[in-house]
Amino acid sequence: MLAGGTGGAALAAGIHTAIPGVDLTVVANTADDDEFWGLLVCPDIDAVIYRLAGVFNKHAGYGVNGDTFNVLEALAEIGEDTWFRIGDKDFGTHLMRAEVLRRGGTLTEATEQLCKRFRVTTRVLPITDDCVRTRFTTEAGELSFQEYFVRERLKPRLLGIDFAGMDSARRSPEVSAALQEADLVIIGPSNPLISIAPILHLTRDLLARERTTAVTPIVKGVALKGPTVEMMRALGPAPNPIEVARLYRDVAGTFVLDERDRELTGEIEELGYRTRVCDTVMRDGGVALALAVLGHV
Repeated sequence: MLAGGTGGAALAAGIHTAIPGVDLTVVANTADDDEFWGLLVCPDIDAVIYRLAGVFNKHAGYGVNGDTFNVLEALAEIGEDTWFRIGDKDFGTHLMRAEVLRRGGTLTEATEQLCKRFRVTTRVLPITDDCVRTRFTTEAGELSFQEYFVRERLKPRLLGIDFAGMDSARRSPEVSAALQEADLVIIGPSNPLISIAPILHLTRDLLARERTTAVTPIVKGVALKGPTVEMMRALGPAPNPIEVARLYRDVAGTFVLDERDRELTGEIEELGYRTRVCDTVMRDGGVALALAVLGHV
């Protein structure tokens, strides 16, 4: 599974629930990572781990269920700008990651340790151990992902997206091995412009159309979660499954379309895809979609 922290993470949890014995590896986007108070925060990696561990705060859309914010409140009291909200349990995750990195470990090793601590048996891999960061060019200047999405709430007009550090980044050996050995690669229903694009940049040469399936992140012009539609509209591609399919047609041979967009099947098949039509909204935690994607229904 190639995944961001929203739809892709949810589908990974659905696969884990639907078929407990499946040998699943999740390759997570790291371009949205950022540092706060000396700690590396990895939103997509952590969302995948938290969902697989059953502790993800679905109501908030980030962090851990039942978290408190005592540390953040203390930081605010001494004058820190606390627009980026990190809960106390979430701080624990970032502190442990920081300690592994401080000792000379890689982000891959830190992620493996976190999976063990959260009793997650699915393998979760960062796309790279190198530093790659999403940068948004806006009418208000260049912003990081967290600045644009969390602090500014997408208000400045978006002019372009870049990934700083991508030219020198390399996928990890663990990611290479996982993709080379995979029977099936699933491009999860995550934002194609910021969650999946960095992963494809580093893995495109290992993906074969005949064993790669892409799942639409858009249903009837609406994203299941996050700013996918807004970003596609701002940068040109129409926010619909057909344009998403165009983005993936050199790496994926099967496209999973929501039943509410069934009428688009012909146009997507004209792009060279096999199509599967099902309910992609994941109201059941992703179980039905997982079974459909894996061909069990």
